[in-house]
Amino acid sequence: MNFQQLRSLREAVRCGFNLTDVAAMLHTSQPGVSRQIRELEDELGVDIFVRAGKRLTGLTPPGETLLPIVERLLLEADNLKRVGHDFSASQEGRLSVAATHSQARYALPHVVRDFRALFPQVTLHLHQGSPRQVAEMLLSGEADIGVATEALAGYEALVALPCYRWTHSIVVPPGHPLLEGDEPVTLQQLARYPIVTYELGYTGRAHIDEAFAREGLAPDVVLTAMDADVIKTYVELGMGVGIVASIAVDPDRDRHLRALDARHLFEVNLTRLAVRRGSWLRGYAYRFIETFVPTLTRATVEQAMAAPAAAAISPG
Repeated sequence: MNFQQLRSLREAVRCGFNLTDVAAMLHTSQPGVSRQIRELEDELGVDIFVRAGKRLTGLTPPGETLLPIVERLLLEADNLKRVGHDFSASQEGRLSVAATHSQARYALPHVVRDFRALFPQVTLHLHQGSPRQVAEMLLSGEADIGVATEALAGYEALVALPCYRWTHSIVVPPGHPLLEGDEPVTLQQLARYPIVTYELGYTGRAHIDEAFAREGLAPDVVLTAMDADVIKTYVELGMGVGIVASIAVDPDRDRHLRALDARHLFEVNLTRLAVRRGSWLRGYAYRFIETFVPTLTRATVEQAMAAPAAAAISPG
């Protein structure tokens, strides 16, 4: 048994049992992948994959049992390399951070700047995606740290830690009727206008939908986007009333818009930072986390990673 065989098994599952894609991922040939898989099955004495002719179509019951063990073995092999690097070059290396557009644009810039000042020899890779994509990058090992508001707490293989709470704001052009009067805006008032806000699954969109649904209202959402800057651009063009994260409102940059506090309308949101359970983080990764959230010290993160899955996933 060797690691190439284990990687062939893991990647076959990740690639939807397409051996051409597996071969490309592992920089080898398709016959080579097939041979590695068959040799592993012969050595273990069980069929790992369900086959239709020469095609793999799924995992057998033994394969379902073996997969998490293989994942752990490969994770620990990667951890061995990281431990060695951590001691041999503690100030050098690479750190991969996955975040949603809003977190990358508004929450992380100062963190990245301060981290670069502390560790100039560490190459920092910042990936952007949906909350689900952030989780998948963590699970696949493509990212070391993930930051998002939604989805991260729903994966048992991830340790999701609370970072900060935030609310939404309403943005409108100057002179908009919602700016009139001294009373806070109501959901009924808001529902009279076209709405421009986040896509489903992004930046607290679920809390927006839930608030309208509780009041029996069906808002006219005319445009959705992943990024608050896009939402604000279309609000400036008069397409509707914007609902964005409060951290995305900058009075200096958004001089052509007016913001109204919406914390009384929608539930408070919780941004989380996640790491893969069982992974070894380099020393500078812990410093990045603590730079972002000072209360998430190395001891706190290590304690959460060592806790049982149900206890380590923060409620929210």
